[in-house]
Amino acid sequence: MKASQFHIATLKEAPADAEVVSHQLMMRAGLIKKLSAGIYTYMPMGLRVIRKVEQIVRQEMDRAGAIELTMPVIQPAELWHETGRFEKMGPELLRIRDRHERDFVVQPTSEEVVTDIARQDIRSYKQLPKNFYQIQTKFRDERRPRFGLMRGREFTMKDAYSFDRDADSAQASYQAMAQAYRRIFDRFGLRYRAVAADSGAIGGDLSEEFQVIAATGEDAIVYCPGSDYAANMEKAESLAPGGPRPAPAEALKKTPTPGKSTCADVAQLLGLPLARTVKSLVLATDELGPQGQVIRTQIWLLLLRGDHDMNEVKVGKVPGLAHFRFATVAEIESHFGCKPGYLGPIGLKQPVNVLADREVALMSDWICGANEVDFHLTGVNWGRDLPEPALVADLRNVVAGDPSPDGKGALAIERGIEVGHVFYLGSKYSQAMNATFLDEDGKPKLMEMGCYGIGITRLPAAAIEQNHDERGIIWPDAIAPFTVVICPIGAHRSPAVREMAEQVHDALAGLGVDVMLDDRDERPGAMFADWELIGVPHRLVISERGLKEGQFEYQHRRDKQASPVPAGEVIEFLRDRTSLQEGAPLKPRALKRGGSAH
Repeated sequence: MKASQFHIATLKEAPADAEVVSHQLMMRAGLIKKLSAGIYTYMPMGLRVIRKVEQIVRQEMDRAGAIELTMPVIQPAELWHETGRFEKMGPELLRIRDRHERDFVVQPTSEEVVTDIARQDIRSYKQLPKNFYQIQTKFRDERRPRFGLMRGREFTMKDAYSFDRDADSAQASYQAMAQAYRRIFDRFGLRYRAVAADSGAIGGDLSEEFQVIAATGEDAIVYCPGSDYAANMEKAESLAPGGPRPAPAEALKKTPTPGKSTCADVAQLLGLPLARTVKSLVLATDELGPQGQVIRTQIWLLLLRGDHDMNEVKVGKVPGLAHFRFATVAEIESHFGCKPGYLGPIGLKQPVNVLADREVALMSDWICGANEVDFHLTGVNWGRDLPEPALVADLRNVVAGDPSPDGKGALAIERGIEVGHVFYLGSKYSQAMNATFLDEDGKPKLMEMGCYGIGITRLPAAAIEQNHDERGIIWPDAIAPFTVVICPIGAHRSPAVREMAEQVHDALAGLGVDVMLDDRDERPGAMFADWELIGVPHRLVISERGLKEGQFEYQHRRDKQASPVPAGEVIEFLRDRTSLQEGAPLKPRALKRGGSAH
């Protein structure tokens, strides 16, 4: 490929609305152009990256036995009504109507459609297992699209769906996909972790996320450096401290805390560790009638250590709290007789369901609100000052240094960007849509399902967040728009430089190397700046001086300075340092002698 035949449109400055590094650099490097909020055009340079991501994904999915198809972007609402997701999905699901007033959705995912395919075509256990996948456009109407391709509304995803005859077979399909995902992300050349995850709105019992490690990542990844344990923050378990609970050593005392409504302020005022305080969080659950009206509300008091944060996913899994909300000020005042900031479990006006975190259940002599403005209670103890907690659960986010659930060390935390997710669904969708097959005994049986997604257009943004510097992007070879760029200096004035550059280009292209020859009449500084911004991993500079000396200049995008390479060895040199396409010939073509090259 020659630059004069391609489209290169770099910018000196990023648009003002580009917040994160990947968004800024993708805009500046001319990889994408914004059309609307969360909707982008993939420009030729960016599309080359996306196609390389797709190629790797497609190769490994095919290798794992998955079968490619393409399902419609526009899907009839009837299928989504069968699973109940048309109503439950929320405003992220874009609902539309055609001219006949029939309801449709713009697909955010395709569980319903692929299950409909399976229930039509799969009749017998002999046809199982099956795994269908597609690489297709998706749309999720994000309330606040941001960060470029990291959280856009329209995007490309690889989604796959497995169908099996029983749970054991489905688990085998799940593990096959999990291993295929590891091979995919290994090939991308990115640092990543596979972490246990919550299944969220998709549903299911077993789930793993694939997180690209990046300091700017939205997700917190919890792992144990001394073992294989890894989970996202939503899933990571906080172990209960070792017992027994210490005996009370202080008397219960009502202590003035004027104007101090937070645990941190109270601890500072009293000169005590924040870990001695207990924060009170008030939640509510509503029981709804047949018309959707609230017929009964329950109030819950969650008790967490003052230096810990509530994990909403864990709380939502506590029986009775699946659809909790935070209580209103009016509800709080009617049950506690006090405004928020001074709340506690002693001296309530109305009964509430008290739920204690594991840590709090084993605390003694703790501090909490007195249900009176400007006062807190110190020396609070279970059993003596209030009943033992009837409900105890893991309710908090883990923190660095907590013991690992596998008992093999302490936990550490780093940031990550989710780029892949695998789920074991069980019969969630097959039961809702009556997707059955005839088993060996001739009786109908529900198919067991799994689903597996990779964010095709999100992955390049995640790669940039992990691989960049002050000059621009640093692509891994496997997904770079071009693997090698040849920069001939003064080619428009020197036929010898131009001829040699074309020889090297043709020789590398013949080896299957994805090479770009920059034949634009640009100054060296501007030329180098463009390719450093775009992030091509390998750069070869050819100049008249180099030709006379019989050597070229090579520089990897991560290198601080260039290195000389003998002209006669440059093809083998670059061949050995680049990632060739599968099946490419390995024998280098010799360069012709001529001009001032030798």
